[in-house]
Amino acid sequence: MQVLPFVKGKIPQSAQQALQQLMPDRRLSYRIRRLGAGLGSLGRPRYVALAEWQGGAIAREAKMLSPSACLWAQDGRGDTIILYEEIVNHAIRCRDHFVQVQGNWLVRRLSPYCSKIELALLPKKRDEGRLLHAMGWETANVHLGSRRKQQSVRRDLAKRPAKWLRTATKAMGQATKNDWKEWRAR
Repeated sequence: MQVLPFVKGKIPQSAQQALQQLMPDRRLSYRIRRLGAGLGSLGRPRYVALAEWQGGAIAREAKMLSPSACLWAQDGRGDTIILYEEIVNHAIRCRDHFVQVQGNWLVRRLSPYCSKIELALLPKKRDEGRLLHAMGWETANVHLGSRRKQQSVRRDLAKRPAKWLRTATKAMGQATKNDWKEWRAR
């Protein structure tokens, strides 16, 4: 984390407050760096607060939230409602108290045990089906956590053929490759 660039310009006060709220001690001194890597943020501001606490390094991230692109795609305007906190609060799994929404910021801890899975770094002999099952299970937990939608989700799933998700995934993968090839050709 020490190689991250310092923040140039002012960091929004709301981001500073969000980071400070997630610190183990409100009086803790920390340095703020800017995160720019990764594809998940799509240009939204991301900041990391780095500190020493009880003999070890800790890191907290603040990432600006934005409404779902699905809302924008439906009516062309987008909606200002962000449902992230509601979804996380109702997910059917153990809650991570280090994941919080503070205003328009998602704040969470960063640690070696809380990181994305890099498929290229997995061993050559692996069970990708098991990994995809676990990822699908977590996605289902989040969707079933939307209590108002549970029955409609279950009814929809009951109507689908056994391998509908595998078929849809292959079709989506092919559509993504075709889009990429078209984009690259331009």
